[in-house]
Parts: sequence; C-alpha cells; structure tokens
Amino acid sequence: MPLMINRGQELIRISPKDARKIEYSTNGGRFWATRCQGTSTRDKFIDLTDNGKEILGQTDNGKLFYSTTEGRSWIRRR
Repeated sequence: MPLMINRGQELIRISPKDARKIEYSTNGGRFWATRCQGTSTRDKFIDLTDNGKEILGQTDNGKLFYSTTEGRSWIRRR
C-alpha cells in the first residue's frame, strides 16, 4: 500500500504522525508541509493511488475519496 506517491515535481504522502493529514514535498522529501487536514475527524488514510487526473485515497473505514486538486481537498466517491 503506497503511503507516498510522486506527482510531477511533488511527493505526496500520508503523514506518518497523523494519518488524517496529507503532506507534500517539493525538494525530494527533505522538508514536508501539510497540504490537507483530512476528510473527517474519524477517517484515517491508509492508501494513496495516482489515478492519472486524480488521486485516490482509501481510509481505514473502507471509504474511498478522490482529489483533483493534488490532495488539497477530497470528495467521497460513492
């Protein structure tokens, strides 16, 4: 399960300290910044997938979210 993906000039990952957060790096992982605080207070990301025009994020509760904004915002896929 990828906890980090490469999107263009960025690395995007699930935060190792708080799985509700998405972080990004523009310098090969030397520095990480928070991109998104998460989908809810309960859902924790467990997997990220680069799906071309969108990023897919699966949570520990079995929910699937997608982002077309490089992980800045997430929408639940139903």
